[in-house]
Amino acid sequence: MNISKIDLNLLIYLDVLLREKNVTRAASQLNITQPAMSNGLKRLRNLFNDPILVRTSDGMVPTERARSLSPVIRKILLELEEALQGEEDFNQEHSQRVFRIMASDYAASTLLPKLLKKINKIAPNVTMDIMTPSDVNFHDVEAGKIDMAINRFDELPQSFHQKTVWRDSFSCLLSADNEVVTKFNLNSYLASKHVWVSKTGFGVGVGMDPKDVQKLGWVDEALARLGKKRDIKVFTRNYHVAMQLAYEDDLIATLPTKAALLHKDDANFTIVKPPFDIPDIELKMIWSPLLHHDASHIWFRGLVMEAAADC
Repeated sequence: MNISKIDLNLLIYLDVLLREKNVTRAASQLNITQPAMSNGLKRLRNLFNDPILVRTSDGMVPTERARSLSPVIRKILLELEEALQGEEDFNQEHSQRVFRIMASDYAASTLLPKLLKKINKIAPNVTMDIMTPSDVNFHDVEAGKIDMAINRFDELPQSFHQKTVWRDSFSCLLSADNEVVTKFNLNSYLASKHVWVSKTGFGVGVGMDPKDVQKLGWVDEALARLGKKRDIKVFTRNYHVAMQLAYEDDLIATLPTKAALLHKDDANFTIVKPPFDIPDIELKMIWSPLLHHDASHIWFRGLVMEAAADC
């Protein structure tokens, strides 16, 4: 094979096709027509003398040859991206860049107000587009469609870059009028009604089963280690809803301390330490290797960490 006769665009086509496993989605991502993408696949098949993608009952599946090519092509494209990026500085004062961020409700409530304040001060024309975990998936981040995802992640693809934003403990948020405040211990905690709140990772959430402790998260796993179980009255994925329910319905909301402290100056609430040990959680930001060397992205990552230090 004479490399001088290879159209390098075909390598880009191949990279996207192997990620999407769908000609229509690959064409949409590359902003080309479906016939053009189909023609690209035909040329790739001729180039490698291999079907590349084969239609099965599970959809289009890469061949063994295509799977072996995937990491090689990705490495080539990343190195080429880095070489072409250059060292041009990011002009924050005049940039009109839109940063698209997937942020959990927890991160959006605690971190993003501080981040926006910094952006408004030093980069007045920069815009943030905030998305929820159900709006995006890992492929969106990997392809660089989303600049960054900020959340708590149980598992991450090894190709992603990641950085810990902070570690946070847990606190209990209660209505100041809740009678349990006067004698707050493990027994009174377990005798009370609770609101559960959590959302990690990506994708559309599913209904919770109160009996499935392993899926309930840090708080309930910590109780299970003590042989205890709390009485969950409401499940929600929204921290502000959990806080409001704690106030209006005398429920206990056990949530990350930085979220609870949003009400530290509100006389309607009381914040107390949980009567049992709960491991700290880790908030992370993750991003695609395709954006790792981008000057504007480097600037933005630094700003996120500065904002986190102020929280």
